[in-house]
Amino acid sequence: MFNAWKLEKATATLVEEAQALSDRLAAAKPHIVDSHAAAAQFWAATYLALGKNLHELCDWSPSAIATFVSTAQTKIAALRKKREYDSSDGLTIWLHTARAVAEPRIAPAVRQIWQQILDTGPNADAMAHDLLQDAGLSVDQGRRIPKGFTAEN
Repeated sequence: MFNAWKLEKATATLVEEAQALSDRLAAAKPHIVDSHAAAAQFWAATYLALGKNLHELCDWSPSAIATFVSTAQTKIAALRKKREYDSSDGLTIWLHTARAVAEPRIAPAVRQIWQQILDTGPNADAMAHDLLQDAGLSVDQGRRIPKGFTAEN
């Protein structure tokens, strides 16, 4: 009984974290949302260069998702320690996406996040292009919602 309560509490916390990010993006100035969108594109291209398509997270095995979540949490902590907040914010979007694959109750907030990312203006694409070019990554990805997180799903 205690373990069930503990698991439910942990899940509720994850839902609240994703919803808090969605709410922050909804209330943020456009350049902040643009920065999140560009950083999310950067991380998608970074992982794609390593052979891992983040846009296909819903097709990953549960163990691969768990490994990604663990690795992402470590990277986010390291980026924040170095005060690289823009980059960590982009990876955080993918962290919530991976968590939503594993726990469907997180998915509504993650869908809102991705819709806000998709709704950004051309500055997000220009920022992403610059980030990708500086890192020597492919710049033809473009903004898109990961499989399974469109408004229709």
